[in-house]
Amino acid sequence: MQAVTISFADNGSLALRESAVPPVGSRDIKIRVHASGINRADLLQRRGLYPPPPGVPAEIPGLECAGEVCEVGSDVSLFRPGERVMALLPGAGQAQYAVVDSELAMPVPVHLSWAEAAAIPEAFATAYDALFHHARLQPGETILIHAVGSGVGTAALQLSAFAGAGAIYGTTSRAKLGKAKELGLTCGIDYHSEEFAQTIAAREPQGVHVIIDLIGASYWQQNIACLSSGGRLVLLGLLGGAKLPANTTITPILSKRLTIIGTVLRSRRLDEKVLLLRELRRTLCPLFAGQRLKPVVDRTFAAEEVAEAYRYVESKQNFGKVVLLWQ
Repeated sequence: MQAVTISFADNGSLALRESAVPPVGSRDIKIRVHASGINRADLLQRRGLYPPPPGVPAEIPGLECAGEVCEVGSDVSLFRPGERVMALLPGAGQAQYAVVDSELAMPVPVHLSWAEAAAIPEAFATAYDALFHHARLQPGETILIHAVGSGVGTAALQLSAFAGAGAIYGTTSRAKLGKAKELGLTCGIDYHSEEFAQTIAAREPQGVHVIIDLIGASYWQQNIACLSSGGRLVLLGLLGGAKLPANTTITPILSKRLTIIGTVLRSRRLDEKVLLLRELRRTLCPLFAGQRLKPVVDRTFAAEEVAEAYRYVESKQNFGKVVLLWQ
């Protein structure tokens, strides 16, 4: 099969190369991939900064895909050959074939394209888990979503609105604010020209209840200032660095009784991910089928254009997901 392959010896260059199709275990399904999502984690993996779990090839990125089931393991009853599925993967999803535990796949609603389906698993699983398992978002609570124009950000925005959140704030570039408001954003903050803590202080003097953050250290002090008493910060990424300034104080965490949670999806045990995907099949799949939630696809690229696709994601121009399409 053809697979996107990272050449670590050549500064992380990307190309399509021949690779062996993984074997199918008794719990697995083999997917003929039609579309693969690109995530920030793939960019980090390309730089050698986010290695996959043991047993997953480091040279083939890809945390989500969509395609047709072409083979099932002996213990699989959830899917049959020929069915359309979208899957959450520990890696190696940017290839013509992917093999994954059947419990980590979801059915694709008939109205969704392959590209739309491939934009769902990683973004919506991450956002759902952050909002409802970790942040425990309740109806009427206020929330601030950083990088609200990203794949995870647009998913968290829609899920927050659907769950009945109060005011929903989000940081992104000015060019993306209008599109975010169409998805339910109450107030957008241009991170290039505004201090988000000032905007939150003016509109929410008591602070917001929840912050979903993919940025990390560079937003830490403003985040802490923005949280209300008893507020919850869920940290999903470190795009703004991992080291806090030397003068950082943790006193507000105590005085405001804050909860700080760090979480990633990729490195979790299989049984934990299985439980999450079972919940998503029960709760989110009907919402996609009823078109009450929608994946946001910014652009698609042919698999042969993978280097250009990665450059586009690195440029941060995309609103929503960038997806590779396979012949």
